[in-house]
Amino acid sequence: MTSRWQQALCCAAGVLAAALAGCSLGPQAREQPASYDLGPPRPQAAAGPALAVTLLVPDITAPAALDGLGIVYRLDYENAARPQAYTLSRWSVPPAALLTQRLRDRFAPAVRGVVTGSHGARADYALRVELEDFSQSFAAADRSRVTARARASLVDVASRALVAQRVFAVERAAPSPDARGAVAALGQAGDELIEQLLAWTGESLKTARR
Repeated sequence: MTSRWQQALCCAAGVLAAALAGCSLGPQAREQPASYDLGPPRPQAAAGPALAVTLLVPDITAPAALDGLGIVYRLDYENAARPQAYTLSRWSVPPAALLTQRLRDRFAPAVRGVVTGSHGARADYALRVELEDFSQSFAAADRSRVTARARASLVDVASRALVAQRVFAVERAAPSPDARGAVAALGQAGDELIEQLLAWTGESLKTARR
């Protein structure tokens, strides 16, 4: 009788181990401990003639779910309304901060000057950007995409009038279903988002100053 109970317990333990192994499959199972930024700036076309304006570019803001170091993903095939973060992989600084520096660096050659709130310098216009999404979504355990979405508002500083406002969204397929793939694709999507912001801001400023 004892041997039968031992055999039954061994079988139960094997089933439990297999179930736990199955639960570990997915993005977390392929994760390696790492800290990421957006990588070096990618080669871009020249920004074009500088616009004769000084542009205030405050820090990009983000909702609570994105205002930290977590690399956020969603399992759309289980519960798309539940954002999760990789356990071992992190951003070096919050993604909004990474994008803020990228944005300022890209805009600097295209205008007379880029200032921040801490400079105390006068500006003609302000470009305020709210990050709405910067995450990875899994349609299946081995297939994912990333989304970079932001709302931009261009404001005349003197009159405080809203000159233009638009939501931008860029999607990219992730090269691998893990944190490393998310970071690679989000870096590309973030750069494309900034290029769209640059083109839109230039056109909006030209229209406003006619």
